[in-house]
Amino acid sequence: MIDIARALKSASVTGKVLFGRAETRKSVASGEAKLVVLSSNCPSKDEFMSGGSTKAIEFPGTNVELGAACGKPYAISVLAVVAPGDSNILSA
Repeated sequence: MIDIARALKSASVTGKVLFGRAETRKSVASGEAKLVVLSSNCPSKDEFMSGGSTKAIEFPGTNVELGAACGKPYAISVLAVVAPGDSNILSA
């Protein structure tokens, strides 16, 4: 079992991560997203967890905690991992 918070931090620093519903939706539609991560209180959870071709996981914390895990000073409800960098987040 990997530490999702640590893996997200590493991915956001060394890889390419897109934040927000609009950016995530675009990257999923284009096939660019490798993984979608949703906060436990994401209001549009059903939109991304509906069994599309992109794997989606739920972060075990709120949107504020997801933002903090990514090293951002703001709340993040949903994000797309495009390139994991040095992170092992794709094995989550």
